[in-house]
Amino acid sequence: MSKKNGKKSFIQEFKEFISRGNVLDMAIGVIIATAFGKITTSLVNDVLMPFIGLITGARDMTALNLIVRDAEINEAGEVVKEAITIGFGTFVGTVIDFIIIAFVVFIIVKVFNRARELAEQKKEAAPVEEPAAPEPSEEVLLLREIRDSLKK
Repeated sequence: MSKKNGKKSFIQEFKEFISRGNVLDMAIGVIIATAFGKITTSLVNDVLMPFIGLITGARDMTALNLIVRDAEINEAGEVVKEAITIGFGTFVGTVIDFIIIAFVVFIIVKVFNRARELAEQKKEAAPVEEPAAPEPSEEVLLLREIRDSLKK
């Protein structure tokens, strides 16, 4: 693409967009969010779900399924029709994962808002100091002496 009528080309606009600081901040946020998602998924699957499985009597929560229709198997042992199951164990894990992430985001936003309020209160409470008048130079002092002498 070339410049026409003073417009920037698509490539130039993209270069400007990608070189802005907020794009880098957004990329860092996405990377951290991805890592945080992995942590919470591990927390849910490896720590919380075994306890829930212990309470419900299931060893593996992902194995908790409601079978709507059993699989049909022929005389040769081959599956003719797959079983239809509702995997509510996996759904429960995903819901718990979401709740943990939503709670952490809520806490982060709450802390951020509180910090902003404190900063605004501190800004409003701080007295406005007038800058001190600069010391007059020797020439100004000498001119003042001459002026005062002339007045006498």
